[in-house]
Amino acid sequence: MSADTLTSVGTLRAFERDLLYAVRALERDNDTPPKGLAIKAYLDEQYGDDINHSRLYQNLDQLVECGLLEKAERDGRTNEYATTDTAEQPLIEHAKRRADAVGLHGGSSK
Repeated sequence: MSADTLTSVGTLRAFERDLLYAVRALERDNDTPPKGLAIKAYLDEQYGDDINHSRLYQNLDQLVECGLLEKAERDGRTNEYATTDTAEQPLIEHAKRRADAVGLHGGSSK
């Protein structure tokens, strides 16, 4: 899948979506692009430490190929990942659709 064929974050596999959300959350919380191991640690909380390095980096590379993440070398052996402008609007739209699907509308409560 390329950025040209991507119609929404909803077309991604669940793990790819979780990776994209994790990178975005870590960027927001730390104000810097996260390293692969920071992304793994973030997702280990959700997945119960079941994510192996191969699965993590293959999926991160797939998101880079799709144009949703940028990959940069930090110190010669460590990569960092950042969401692209291409990823921002689909992330927002997907989050809104999910919130609407379960009745979580901004500010209203049940």
